[in-house]
Amino acid sequence: MPDRPDAHDPRGADDDAGDRTAVRRRFAAEARAERPDLALLCLLVAAEADPSLGEKGIDAAQIELDRLAGELPYAPGGGAAGWARAVGALLGDRYGFRGTRDDFAALESSLLPEVLRRRRGLPILLSVVWIEVARRAGAPVYGVALPGHFVVGFGDPAGTDDGRVLADPSEGGRPLSESDTELLLAAVTGEPLTPAVLTPAAPLDIVRRVLGNIRAWAAARPERGDVRLWAVELSLLLPHHPARLRREHGQLLVGRGDFLTGAAELETYAEVAEAVDPEEAREVRREARAARAMLN
Repeated sequence: MPDRPDAHDPRGADDDAGDRTAVRRRFAAEARAERPDLALLCLLVAAEADPSLGEKGIDAAQIELDRLAGELPYAPGGGAAGWARAVGALLGDRYGFRGTRDDFAALESSLLPEVLRRRRGLPILLSVVWIEVARRAGAPVYGVALPGHFVVGFGDPAGTDDGRVLADPSEGGRPLSESDTELLLAAVTGEPLTPAVLTPAAPLDIVRRVLGNIRAWAAARPERGDVRLWAVELSLLLPHHPARLRREHGQLLVGRGDFLTGAAELETYAEVAEAVDPEEAREVRREARAARAMLN
């Protein structure tokens, strides 16, 4: 997906900047809503990546989620397991939503409209599709942010295995037994499975993780500093974010030649860091001074 209009686009840079300003205002407002809309926030991330998506593209993606939800059976029997089977049969079997290793190399795998179009994506974006489709159909569904992997849960999050079912959208909805989940966890952390690991992920936590994936994707591709920058800037619009994002933001701005703004951001972070790590604060202030020196 393009990050800016190409030479054949009749819109100008000012239109692009205006669109992004509107997207960010809407993103910030939705992130602070009493009940943030997960699908909308993910679609606004996609609109930041591709300004041509526009309101029509956002509406089209919402309509597609509604359409898929309309194909689910009404109140399938079997409780949580029945819902998991029904959603898996629709999204995994009929429509072929699943993930592959190649998906980790594509930015599109983190953008909801592209995941809906390609039916491929990272586990967390596939899980967003599952959550939003199932939720629209009335299913008791939620996301589960396992370390290194993302899955969905059906039923009562605090219930027993009989009242709670986990499924892996990246594998077409494969049900995960307790032993399956323990193996996934052990492979990443070596830690035992505890109830805290299975706590439902809040919408803002999911969006924060999506943006973290985009930042990591761009960090591995120095030529895509533009993507890393907007992913950081959207992360900073979330109500809660790590203070170190300010340092990353300042460094990115300096790296892109915006020395004055980058230095100011680094100095802001240094003030926060002073109380907990004076040595880091001194290092960041040195970075800020070096950035300002580039203006001379």
